[in-house]
Amino acid sequence: MPPERTIFLVDGQSFYASVEKAAHPEFRNKPVAVGDPERKSGIILAACPMAKSKGVTTAERVGEALAKCPDLVVIRPRMQRYITISLLITEIFESITDQVEPYSIDEQFLDVTGSTSIFGEPNAIAHDIQERIYLSTGVRSRVGIGPTKILAKMATDNFAKKRPDGIFKLGYENMEEDLWPLPVHQMFMVGNRMTKHFMYMGLNTIGDIARMPLADFKRRMRQRMGKQSDIQAEYYWQTARGIDPSPVVASIRGNLKSVSHGKTLRSSLYKKLADIEVVLLELVVEVCRRARRLGYQGRVLSVGAGETDGERSTGFGRQITLPHATSLTHEVASAALKLFGEHWHGLPVSHLYISLSQLSDDSTYQLTLFDDRVAAYEIERATDQIKDRYGSGAIMRASSLLAAGVARERSEQIGGHYK
Repeated sequence: MPPERTIFLVDGQSFYASVEKAAHPEFRNKPVAVGDPERKSGIILAACPMAKSKGVTTAERVGEALAKCPDLVVIRPRMQRYITISLLITEIFESITDQVEPYSIDEQFLDVTGSTSIFGEPNAIAHDIQERIYLSTGVRSRVGIGPTKILAKMATDNFAKKRPDGIFKLGYENMEEDLWPLPVHQMFMVGNRMTKHFMYMGLNTIGDIARMPLADFKRRMRQRMGKQSDIQAEYYWQTARGIDPSPVVASIRGNLKSVSHGKTLRSSLYKKLADIEVVLLELVVEVCRRARRLGYQGRVLSVGAGETDGERSTGFGRQITLPHATSLTHEVASAALKLFGEHWHGLPVSHLYISLSQLSDDSTYQLTLFDDRVAAYEIERATDQIKDRYGSGAIMRASSLLAAGVARERSEQIGGHYK
């Protein structure tokens, strides 16, 4: 029988806010939150412990947070900085084990089963990780330890975050004592809606689910949620018992199936085809650039849109097979504009989506009789190199300078937030 695994879930405490406090020592003794200080209706993305102690919460409005805490320092997010720090933390983990799986920008799973013979027992490794992260980044971290990813995650969320040393081990030996008495909403992946279902069934704690025979739990789930609930029932029953055979996977990406890009729009501003086509072209530019960077070209183009005038809502998603695989902007744009024009219902557009699929290696591509595709690819790749070096705003199509364009704003952002 293989040895019991030792898995960590390491979480960066108030990650964005901690990064900013480390970068601004003058705010060391002040409550700090990350958000847009110029938009009182914007949301708080992260708050430091000092801010939280004064009532500031994540996802509340900036204006509401300032009303609770007038001396709150609100700092505009810098997503590129947070990504850089996250990758630096990954490198620290990889110096201990090659089995590191990012779960989010501030949480990562580590399988240290094979590392204990070199670096010591799990608690010692956890302390070492915390110290190295803090010295390197200024971010404090919490470590949940368990024999499965599920238990490591629940150890972090429910226990390590509340302990002074930020470390807690949750195993089969203390699960019944520590985990099972917790309210059912504190179980991993149980949201408000599922909590209501469990409470209606009289299952108030995690232990109420764990102690029940699986067959009985399935029967009660079927009575409440229908015959299709068997898979859900088994998942929640296993979670309550800490059962999770899934491994820590160093690379979670398989073969790439498609390259896509989408944009949510203010529908009141995108009523005219000319304005919509500006954004559509910008999406094509990004998809083609990303495909070239990854070394792919696509044969199937998909275009999708959401439409609404405030009273009626509709949309469409259509695809077309191109004459040959491509990642050339002008070829994809021509097909995308035609496809959109054929299927748009005429309502204001609230969302646009472009995708290239049926991918193939772009080291070889089809030549044509009338177009110099070799020269076209050379121009595109030269443009890519300039953008990679100086930013995506270094070269733009003239249409992106129109009022309808969003590329300039997006060039200063990552994931909808400023870099």
